Amino acid sequence: MVRGKWAAGIPPRNFTWVIRDCLALSERPGGFAPTHRRVRRQEELIWLRAQGFTRIVSLLPSPHNLHAYEDQQLPNAHFPLAPGTDPRPVLTDCYHDLDAALRDGQRVLVHQEELGDRVMGVAAGFLVWSGRVPSEPKSIALVEHLVGHQMGAAGRELVVAAAALPPRQPV
Repeated sequence: MVRGKWAAGIPPRNFTWVIRDCLALSERPGGFAPTHRRVRRQEELIWLRAQGFTRIVSLLPSPHNLHAYEDQQLPNAHFPLAPGTDPRPVLTDCYHDLDAALRDGQRVLVHQEELGDRVMGVAAGFLVWSGRVPSEPKSIALVEHLVGHQMGAAGRELVVAAAALPPRQPV
């Protein structure tokens, strides 16, 4: 049994709220590929559960970590966002899933290997697609401010792709 300060786990690296207490971003629990550690992943999943997260959305091109989420009984979704492929079908499915989860009151974490351009682009695109932010430039600026660094071309392309998707239907 884990005791002391580790009993509550540790937050994933680069953990950032996009919508306070609803939608957060981070790097992959346990770290990205060359530095991934199973023990760290376990501690981060403990922290996520302790913080009330009810869904993890993975954008990894591979199914890494999904078994760990299931072992921890953390509901999850996998929307593989691979470089060099058309992101629109994946974004459409991902955004509908995020929208439904947030409407249902779930606390959601979205990740890829690292908190970089692609995760930032998905988040900024979601804010525009869902009508939470009125324009692509404002959404990009907001996510850049929250994450603490600029979004590169790969992320900006995802925001443009997201803005071209059919808009969210009001409920």
